[in-house]
Amino acid sequence: MSQEQIQFIDQLRSLYGQSVEMTDEQGKGREYTLVAEFKLRDKAYAVLLPTGAKDAEPDLFQVVADGDGGFELESITDDEEWEEVMELYDEHAYADEFEAEK
Repeated sequence: MSQEQIQFIDQLRSLYGQSVEMTDEQGKGREYTLVAEFKLRDKAYAVLLPTGAKDAEPDLFQVVADGDGGFELESITDDEEWEEVMELYDEHAYADEFEAEK
């Protein structure tokens, strides 16, 4: 298990609630359920699931302050960063399952 610790936070949930609507480049809106948000090192991240999608994989976004007291979600384009952050999240979110496998 990694030595790095993530800190769970609720800055998005406190402002926007459990559901987040995002608009893609084509202007199509999609609703997501906020599963978790946390800080790792000096960055904040959010784990979202598409609302109503069966067997959907979680999406990971970086949370960035927008300057107006709100936040924006940005895609993580660096594959190594995405893998590392998601692995650390999984280790913390599913710690009981990881321990049971030992």
